[in-house]
Amino acid sequence: MHYYEDIEIGDTEEFGEYHVTKDEILTFAEQYDPQPFHTDEAAAEDAAFGQLVASGWHTASICMRLLVDGPMQDRASMGARGVDELRWHQPVTPGDTLSIRTEVLEKRVSESDRTRGYVDTKLEGINQDGDVVISWIGLEMVARRNAGDE
Repeated sequence: MHYYEDIEIGDTEEFGEYHVTKDEILTFAEQYDPQPFHTDEAAAEDAAFGQLVASGWHTASICMRLLVDGPMQDRASMGARGVDELRWHQPVTPGDTLSIRTEVLEKRVSESDRTRGYVDTKLEGINQDGDVVISWIGLEMVARRNAGDE
């Protein structure tokens, strides 16, 4: 298990591979983001992107899954305080394959609860061409090792 003390500013990691299908884009959008350019191929052709594209929330969900299966898998995570600077850089389309890249930007011990630290990490979702499709800064809480001994 990796605790707060094991994480260093500047740590980077690349992880995962997730293939996005048309059926998955349609299913997600129909339930959570039913805009025509996410749910209707013909309507999408006349929209801003010119084709069917995944909801940005779908893209974020895929990257979250890759994050949990990757860098967070062996981390003493206590959840997150939020997300800053969420950006959708370019659309995700059927057939894209996504991976993630993370970089630890900042860390500090909580002033109100010495058993945890705050770790701010930039995440980038990247497609098969190496293009960044989404990014955010996750504001994670991570357990500290032996914090009760202080």
